Amino acid sequence: MADNVAEDTLGKKIRKHRRAMDMTLQQVSERVGLSIGFLSQIERGASTPSLASLCNIAEALGTNVDAFIKAPRQSGSVSRQGERTSFSLGDARRTYELLGGSFANAKLHPTLVRRPPGHVSEIMHNEGEDFVYVLEGCVLLEVNGERHILNKGDSMHFQSHLPHRSATLGTETTLELWVRTQPLFL
Repeated sequence: MADNVAEDTLGKKIRKHRRAMDMTLQQVSERVGLSIGFLSQIERGASTPSLASLCNIAEALGTNVDAFIKAPRQSGSVSRQGERTSFSLGDARRTYELLGGSFANAKLHPTLVRRPPGHVSEIMHNEGEDFVYVLEGCVLLEVNGERHILNKGDSMHFQSHLPHRSATLGTETTLELWVRTQPLFL
């Protein structure tokens, strides 16, 4: 069962934190590489960021993602199908499942991502490395201006500081395994 993080609650929390830091949308925009308009839409609940972009917004505001959402976490080092709880950031058709155990100094942070047909992410960048493996569907992944079509069974590994975005292609929901070296949650 998926827990849904209401986008208006998420946006209100981001706006409240930004104002408490006495930062403008322009300042946050410059730090995270997202447009002022998109950040404004997030704060008003008209749009939701990807989990990676939410991580970057949190970092720009001097905090972590936990300040905005409480994602379900697993304890221990074994992750069992059917025992994990997925969550979304407003659009219940786009879900995330954290696969990694919660232990100190973990270097890898795996997440299962389900996205509906037609979903296009914003352009993002972060520290570290990303690895994606397509389990179902077809994904267009653009990294540093180069476009790559990944079908079921295809994967890609890239430096996350390069600007990147992805889009689902075709008529089916995608299922993607993402492994990052930068933690989304602390």
